[in-house]
Amino acid sequence: MHSHVLHSLDDGPDSMEGTIKIIYSAVNEGITDLIATPHVHNPHFHVKATEVSKQVVELKEYIKRESIPLQLHLGHEVRIHDSIIENYKAGELLTLADSRYMLLELPSQTVPSYTVKVIEQLIEIDIIPIIAHPERNRAIAEKPERLQRLIRHGAYAQITAGSVSGHFGKGIQDLSLRLIEANCIHAYGSDVHKMETRPLEFAKGIDLLEKRKFDQIIDVLLENNSRILSDQPLIQLEMGNVRKKSWWKIGLKV
Repeated sequence: MHSHVLHSLDDGPDSMEGTIKIIYSAVNEGITDLIATPHVHNPHFHVKATEVSKQVVELKEYIKRESIPLQLHLGHEVRIHDSIIENYKAGELLTLADSRYMLLELPSQTVPSYTVKVIEQLIEIDIIPIIAHPERNRAIAEKPERLQRLIRHGAYAQITAGSVSGHFGKGIQDLSLRLIEANCIHAYGSDVHKMETRPLEFAKGIDLLEKRKFDQIIDVLLENNSRILSDQPLIQLEMGNVRKKSWWKIGLKV
């Protein structure tokens, strides 16, 4: 539900060859659907909806021609900003697979003061935000109840496979597992960028969760991924009480 598979647009692959590597690797890991979510309104990248649509159409033709068992869908990773409603209504922001769900990216260091307001504004127009990779946000790492607050206001959260597998280091892996244990995570995505540096790690993350006996949680995460594609309500388990834990004091390099 979260990938930078499109080439030459943001910090994803530099060429079609890199995109093809991701596509075949996804199939090899058992992935059947991939949502292309290039950055938009990010300080470094701003990929227009028209550019996303154009390349997805081209890639769908390639996938069909090569008989690759993979479905590709439109999307954006939307950096939070205070004019998000106006931009969405103007058709500039893509939701995940044309659903009611929008992948919302926070700055890496903070949770902006207007985040709750944006969440509430989106929900008012029947758009449900899913917070991308909260485990890599320093403010949430320091105080995980900040994520709980966003969830209580109607947002969901997506964990990155590489965070679970340990690709980003032990600190982020530990925090990822704690957030999962606290039922603060609702969806699971690869956030793949390039196979050489930011690979899928999809199966590796699932394998680790299986070793931790998180079978029920795996079922919920993958079911919610499917529900996003079919624009259905997500399953939300009761959140644990993170205030009583001391694990947010983990030192992280986000």
